Amino acid sequence: MALLSRYHDHLAALEAQARRRALAPRAGIDFASNDYLGLAGDPRLADAARAALDRRVATGSGGSRLLRGNDPEHEALEREAAAFFAAEAALFVSSGFAANAAALSTLPQTGDHVFADELIHASMHEGLRLARCGYSLLPHNDADAVADAIAAWRAGGGIGTPWIAVESLYSMDGDRAPLADLAEIAARHDAMLLVDEAHAAGVFGDAGRGLAAAFAPSPNLVRLVTLGKAYGCEGALLLLPAVLKDMLINRARGVIFTTAPSPLMAAVARGAIATVAADAERRARLFALARHAGASLAPLGVAISGSQILPLVIGEDARTMAVAERVQAAGFDVRGIRPPTVPPGTARLRISITCNIGESDIDALADTIEKALA
Repeated sequence: MALLSRYHDHLAALEAQARRRALAPRAGIDFASNDYLGLAGDPRLADAARAALDRRVATGSGGSRLLRGNDPEHEALEREAAAFFAAEAALFVSSGFAANAAALSTLPQTGDHVFADELIHASMHEGLRLARCGYSLLPHNDADAVADAIAAWRAGGGIGTPWIAVESLYSMDGDRAPLADLAEIAARHDAMLLVDEAHAAGVFGDAGRGLAAAFAPSPNLVRLVTLGKAYGCEGALLLLPAVLKDMLINRARGVIFTTAPSPLMAAVARGAIATVAADAERRARLFALARHAGASLAPLGVAISGSQILPLVIGEDARTMAVAERVQAAGFDVRGIRPPTVPPGTARLRISITCNIGESDIDALADTIEKALA
């Protein structure tokens, strides 16, 4: 049909570049998920859901938070999360994407400027696209570049508040932001520091509080903790000063004009945070598996990131996907990642280490990747 021809043409162009995507069912041993602690199917979270249903917690909220959708479970989660993560306030939203988009499109004001790492998540880019202020993308993990850019902006007449936007642990490379340096720069320049802890929360920090917990509480710190990765459930928490939570409730379109998250999921999230905090052994097991994976996969060119995310950069899109298909056919769920998710020329296998696998699985994967690369 002519009306749809441009969409067919667009998809054909993606196909020609080996960048056309498709949904695929779960299959094989898990080296692809963000279920780092293996909690998504954990009986303790199922027990939390059953207990919530037994006390008549609703599965649906029935409306936005500002209408009838604000449930006691939402408020209980926010109180407990604020206390646990050492924040003045917490706001529960439907996803990490929604949280980042809401924060960056709402909190920086006209006259402010956002200084963002060039490898921030797409959700942060979405927030910047909608932001009321200008922004700059700066070289990855270069704290000096951030300091220099803020100083240059001030020298050029910038009079608002600088915002520094980073991930604490980057989702495609598994490397850490220089948070101590960035926190010092933020303090020196009266800047706000926004840290996406999506891949660090639950895994790193005391009791899984994340890498930025070392700098909390602070009036210039905003943190995002997603609940759909290491915490094994769904949704996200913004941890921030109370006045900024109030600002989001009053001005963030992604909060005001959307149905509130499930109260049942809020109850499960409460159980998930408590479960992770009490289970140091599981986090230690994940670190041990990540170390074993590093030793086993490094000879193949896999980058040793120091985290549970291990990239094998292949470079060319079509070859990356061909290697991924060979590995998947051998029974291992490893996905190829292509631009625009990663920069051009850096297509890769993103190998995710979780508590859903064991050392023997890692060793078998290494043998399979070696053969697939040949």
